[in-house]
Amino acid sequence: MNNDFTQLHLRPELIQAVTARGYTEPTPIQSAVIPAMLAGHDILGQAQTGTGKTAAFALPILQKLTPGQGQIQALVLAPTRELAMQVARAIYEYGRFHGASVLPIYGGQPYERQIRRLQKGVDIVVGTPGRLLDLMRQKALDLSHLDTVVLDEADEMLSLGFIEDIESILQQTPTARQTALFSATLPAEIRQLAQKYMRDPQSITIERKQLTVESIEQRYYLVHASDKLAAMTLLFEAEEISRALIFTRTRVAASDLADALTARGFPADALHGELGQQARERILERFRQNQCQVLVATDVAARGLDIEDISHVFNYDLPQDPEVYVHRIGRTGRAGKAGIAISLWTPSERWRLQQIESYTRQAIGRGVLPTAEEIQARRETRLIEQIKVWMRRGRYRREWELVADMVDEGHEPLEIAAAALKLARGEERHRPIMTVREVLEERPRKPKQSKQRSGKSQNNNGARSWQRDRGGAKSHEPGMVRLVLDAGKIHGVRIGEVVGAIAAQANIPGSAIGKIRVQDAQTLVDVPEQFVGQVLDKNNVYRINRRVVSLAQA
Repeated sequence: MNNDFTQLHLRPELIQAVTARGYTEPTPIQSAVIPAMLAGHDILGQAQTGTGKTAAFALPILQKLTPGQGQIQALVLAPTRELAMQVARAIYEYGRFHGASVLPIYGGQPYERQIRRLQKGVDIVVGTPGRLLDLMRQKALDLSHLDTVVLDEADEMLSLGFIEDIESILQQTPTARQTALFSATLPAEIRQLAQKYMRDPQSITIERKQLTVESIEQRYYLVHASDKLAAMTLLFEAEEISRALIFTRTRVAASDLADALTARGFPADALHGELGQQARERILERFRQNQCQVLVATDVAARGLDIEDISHVFNYDLPQDPEVYVHRIGRTGRAGKAGIAISLWTPSERWRLQQIESYTRQAIGRGVLPTAEEIQARRETRLIEQIKVWMRRGRYRREWELVADMVDEGHEPLEIAAAALKLARGEERHRPIMTVREVLEERPRKPKQSKQRSGKSQNNNGARSWQRDRGGAKSHEPGMVRLVLDAGKIHGVRIGEVVGAIAAQANIPGSAIGKIRVQDAQTLVDVPEQFVGQVLDKNNVYRINRRVVSLAQA
């Protein structure tokens, strides 16, 4: 088999691994990054998920690595445990014939297990900043012999508040290391980080060839947050769905929505980062084989998902970034086929419509939800069509005999037919048509933000940086609830650690967290009202720097 990877002068065992995965031609980012990294250059890469950037940095790392040295030679920083696991698994596959050992390190696993693996000797570590820093403080993680550091999805680590942690980690690595930073966007904070810790990096940008596919019909529906589920059930009855992919913001929301849809007669599976690999593969195979037509997923869990013939993509929760919106809806309308992308907008999110339309340079039409009368009419039309199909097939001889017996007993044929239809529609009692409140039309506007009042600033790329709040026991920001953490300055608490802990352990977007004030003995944190229950649903116990802290409502 001809393999263009040979032109990159990689080791034969790496070519063998790449070929075994079915790859024969490097992607644009691989063609640009691999030679540059092999030449020893630092890399500042801007590329989206799905461009092949993991292989772009993994193959040069493996090319230069000598297995079994007993020292960590390469470190990859990732924003989430799901991505850390995914990257570690990919590097292991690329190095399967090379003999390199890879260890994923992230929160939620026992420290002792990770420490034992480190003591045995590991070649490559892939980890999240918080857990890596914890192990470094325990003197269990030695980065003094590193050759290469990779920051993967740096803008996401910024949005989760990990920049301070990243700097702390980089400061304890050799100055002569090679550094590669990859990010979908390059906000000012990321550029400053690159300028401070990288040596004359080569900038490599991989542009998306086409933002959205013309064959995708884009629609949005304006609904109140509490009416989203009702809106989904109406759309599921009104749309001709062959296979649907629904995106939610968190794994909890994915599981809850899948359960709610199933209970209402629309069987659905949830795909999220908490699933083991076998469970994930089992769910995806059910989806591929049309044994389940609806899959509810988070963005992280859906990475690498490549399934054809998805007729509908639903944004149940809007993504934080327009680029993520484009990536989501690109799962439908493939191979020249038509696809439909539907988003549920809440009144407070209306300003995002202009943001996404400006980014994609395409208008998104507003849809009107079907009425209860229209849904009822569709149900009846569908029932009649099913009966006509059976009449054309003529496969009802025994049923004909039963009807004939009843007519002989003196029953009217029309009465028999009406009773039979009533019986056939019995399952509709378990699917009551839900109502959705009307949202009054108003001019959309982006919420005002100021550093002093909001507690966080936003740059043009959508990344946020948290700032200290002037205080007060009560949040003055609409829709936010103030929580109190029983640790503060005297305990070494930092804003980034608070954001990272709450976002990771409660599984909410770090960008959603509001004002933060680190006081001497406690920390005040503002959380959106809709996430309060989720944040406090951990027996109010969190872990920051190995310290167990409690979180309560002010």
